[in-house]
Amino acid sequence: MKNLTYKEIRTEYLKHLVEHGHQEIPSTSLVPENDPTVLYVPAGMFPLVPFLLGEEHPKGKRLADSQRCIRTIDIDEVGDPHHCTSFEMLGNWSLNDYFKEEAINITVSFLVEKLGFNPNELYASVFAGDKDAPKDEESIRVWKEVFNKHGIISDVGGSGKRIQEFGKKECWWELPEGGPCGPCSEIFYDTGKEPCSKQCNVNCNCGKYLEIGNNVFMEYLKKDGNY
Repeated sequence: MKNLTYKEIRTEYLKHLVEHGHQEIPSTSLVPENDPTVLYVPAGMFPLVPFLLGEEHPKGKRLADSQRCIRTIDIDEVGDPHHCTSFEMLGNWSLNDYFKEEAINITVSFLVEKLGFNPNELYASVFAGDKDAPKDEESIRVWKEVFNKHGIISDVGGSGKRIQEFGKKECWWELPEGGPCGPCSEIFYDTGKEPCSKQCNVNCNCGKYLEIGNNVFMEYLKKDGNY
């Protein structure tokens, strides 16, 4: 793994996305414009909602940015190993262009080729499915292909598996007020620490695994509590 500053990581990320046909766009203001529903921009997708819903973006269908964010729902967690008061969210956005296969491969190639992560130390989570949406079989297929390319056996299931399944609490992204939403597939780094128990999984807080990336697939729209 390379030893880089956050500025170097940002630069490498945006450069990587440009190499994959994306247009770099600037971060918007932390204070949302013309939206009284939140105090601050909570996520990289927030300023892009109109374009995620179908409006054409002047820069095209492939975008990349480093959006400044403050996530008030996480404010009580600030101070632990994973949360900051303010942070920059690196994002690549496909507006009716590529989907899960290319998105996951772009993420992995950045982590492995540009940041120097050992693929043997990477794990993935996928949505297990529920009454609102089926299991994310496509992401499972893509992850199996990605790991297989690196000579890694990619079993699927719970604790200890290379690809681990979770419900909405861990593997679904949406804003409280509704809008674009869908299953996510997170990427975790195994720090090498011993598991805290037989139930230890990638979302455990014991410190064995650290989330280093997330692909959100906004293929649903939540309106009036329905998907």
